[in-house]
Amino acid sequence: MAENNESMNANPPGILLIRSIRRKDWSLKTYKYVVLLITFIAYTSYHASRKPSSIVKSVLHPHPFLNETVTNPWPIGPLFIKRELLGSIDLGKSKKEGWEPFNGEDGTSKLGEIDVAFLACYSMGMYVAGHLGDSLDLRLFLATGMIGSGIFVGLFGMGYFWNIHAFWFYLVMQMVAGLFQATGWPSVVAVIGNWFGKRKRGLIMGVWNAHTSVGNISGSLMAAAVLEYGWGWSFIVPGSFILLAGIMVYLLLPAYPEDVGFPCPNQPYVDDPSKNNDEEAQIVKENMAVNAQFNVPRVGLNRTSVGLCDACLIPGVIPFALCLFFSKLVAYTFLYWLPFYLSQTAIGGEYVSVKSAGNLSALFDVGGIVGGILAGHLSDKLDARATTAASFMYAAIPSMLLYRKYGGTSRFMNILLMMIAGLFVNGPYALITTAVSADLGTHSSLKGDSRALATVTAIIDGTGSMGAALGPLLTGFLSSKGWDAVFIMLVVGALSAGLLLSRLVLSELSEKFSKRLACEQHNSEDSASQPLLRERR
Repeated sequence: MAENNESMNANPPGILLIRSIRRKDWSLKTYKYVVLLITFIAYTSYHASRKPSSIVKSVLHPHPFLNETVTNPWPIGPLFIKRELLGSIDLGKSKKEGWEPFNGEDGTSKLGEIDVAFLACYSMGMYVAGHLGDSLDLRLFLATGMIGSGIFVGLFGMGYFWNIHAFWFYLVMQMVAGLFQATGWPSVVAVIGNWFGKRKRGLIMGVWNAHTSVGNISGSLMAAAVLEYGWGWSFIVPGSFILLAGIMVYLLLPAYPEDVGFPCPNQPYVDDPSKNNDEEAQIVKENMAVNAQFNVPRVGLNRTSVGLCDACLIPGVIPFALCLFFSKLVAYTFLYWLPFYLSQTAIGGEYVSVKSAGNLSALFDVGGIVGGILAGHLSDKLDARATTAASFMYAAIPSMLLYRKYGGTSRFMNILLMMIAGLFVNGPYALITTAVSADLGTHSSLKGDSRALATVTAIIDGTGSMGAALGPLLTGFLSSKGWDAVFIMLVVGALSAGLLLSRLVLSELSEKFSKRLACEQHNSEDSASQPLLRERR
């Protein structure tokens, strides 16, 4: 009886309601689609709630001479809005003077400190969140983090309506929001890893990881759309989005296949071919549901979570974590500073408005969507995660340099080169934080008896988030010396990320060469044996 009660508590309330209405359960395939959709929306809301700070930078610390004309945001209005000298606008109280305490000479540095406060807490919280995610119920843990994130992102925006000008208030709001946001990535990757085996994992997660770019795009559009009503709304609207998404996760997300009566694909007994077929699994599932009267027992809960030190010893965890440090340094510098860069840089002899800069920066993430899918597909096809990630990082170097040199020549060139840079920058970032993390979290050294998905994901992404904190912080200081210095930092970061995977790349290439050599030898031996067989006959 106690087991049945625990099973009922593990089932999402929304799933139980749908079951009772339909009088039958979903198939395994349907559950997988539901998990993909809900986790996609969940992490879209996470990234959407991180985007407002990059959109409002130019409002909090405006250009000293140039102001803009307000029109509807893209895609409703024009993508480019020309900025004019001596114009006037009311994007917030005292727009001409910005918003104290960010409108002084050290404004960009303070904005960088706000970013690093968020990302530092996010990074530190990640290590704790990963272990908790493997120890607690992922659905409840994820929902709590999302609702908490929504509250504190919204409170940051309330500083506008409450007319708060104390730097510590915005710093504290970002720090607490960062801690809540740390719950997201280890949890969603662990849920996907729980439901999907290794076959085609790179492609599935590459497509699924589009939520990062979709979140950035939707966050940019939401923040820009309400900016003219006061910059506070640019935080409140995305904050409400993630809060509502958190309620959806609580109601509808089955975090483990065992919760709804299916075996975990990463457990050893799944190797039985009879259990790999969806139809067979559905028959087993329906019998369990009938016998237990919808009280589906949750199996496999006796597994223990892996400690941080043990997870670090899994082969490949440390190299990929260090690679992601530099990969996220590059990616998050674009995430937090690209709209500001666009608003301060002439494109085809014209400047774009703050709102248009935010909308235009979304095209970087469009390239990122393609990059994530392409990197995932190639890594599956080549069976070489490290080689794919390193190749993309090296290709990101010339793409960023070309964007810096020729991005200002025309609107077309800016958009084209921005999307190409987004493809190569976000490709390896997406691959490492999804398919690679899930592969290592279900590594054969764990022997299927431990839960390490969230822990490994937290180690890799937590280390990466330290780089994500460092990049925007350095940009805050380097941008005052000129944007060339910022792009040099980005090139060094991309090069370092590629070099850190060198050992794994060599290992993958040598393994493939050995297999090919063995295959050729085997074929030649077969060819040589054919005449002998004919003679014997």
